Amino acid sequence: MLVTGKANAAPKLLACVIAVVLAISVLAGCSSQSKNANVILATTTSVQDSGLLDVLVPLFEQKTGYKVKTIALGSGAAIAMGEKGEADALLVHSPAAEQKLVDAKIVMNYKLLMHNDYVIVGPAKDPAAIRRVKSPSEAVKKVAAAGAGFVSRSDESGTHTKEKQLWTAAGTTPDGQWYIRAGAGMGQTLMIASEKGAYTLTDRATYLAQKKNISLDILVEGDASLLNVYHVMQVNPEKFPRVNAAGAKAFVDFMVSADTQKKIGEFKDKNGQLLFVPDAGKTVEQISGGK
Repeated sequence: MLVTGKANAAPKLLACVIAVVLAISVLAGCSSQSKNANVILATTTSVQDSGLLDVLVPLFEQKTGYKVKTIALGSGAAIAMGEKGEADALLVHSPAAEQKLVDAKIVMNYKLLMHNDYVIVGPAKDPAAIRRVKSPSEAVKKVAAAGAGFVSRSDESGTHTKEKQLWTAAGTTPDGQWYIRAGAGMGQTLMIASEKGAYTLTDRATYLAQKKNISLDILVEGDASLLNVYHVMQVNPEKFPRVNAAGAKAFVDFMVSADTQKKIGEFKDKNGQLLFVPDAGKTVEQISGGK
């Protein structure tokens, strides 16, 4: 009987060990899934080219333990990634397109982050004579009338959207050999405009970051219509369960935190120029009224 009892105990013990191992494996798997360490950030080339993310992303990673995979595109392409659930967080500057995502509940935790402004730049000789023209739409109208070169990003980015608004306000449809469709990011578009002695619309931050590499002057600036507003948001996990909701929320919270906002306000390019104004906690109406 004793021998039989020991023989019966062995399989039972083995079964218990297997059950424990399986339980630990399941728990480990769940833990691994709940602690996804990678955050996919879809953002604009203008933010990337400015160098701001080179400062902020390492601080976020150090503070939270997450690793950020930054994909820099035009705002249109970045927003499209959000619409497909291919990104966890977005940092973009195309308010009308962003609002559609908010209304469709594709994104959540939508926060005003910062602003700078757009400027129209061009060759110092200024063949279209737009220097110090107060109205940006009047300036592009003069460029078209003169048949002077104008380089468009033509990538459905926030900058391209703003440019199209200026042409609409001018009552002009840009066309002809003078209108160059780059299909490129802001940094490359500035390089093309410089090489061709042409005009373009750019955010101030990227222009200042690239200033040493190009031969373009700021010719039109300061109008309220040239305000350039950036928002940060997370893709809604109720729409896309596979997104890293915890990581995306941590990123949004980090970007609008007091410490990060201070760093944004203090961030300068290589020439010592301040590039962005921090806006967390404000409204677009407040910052547009202040310009």
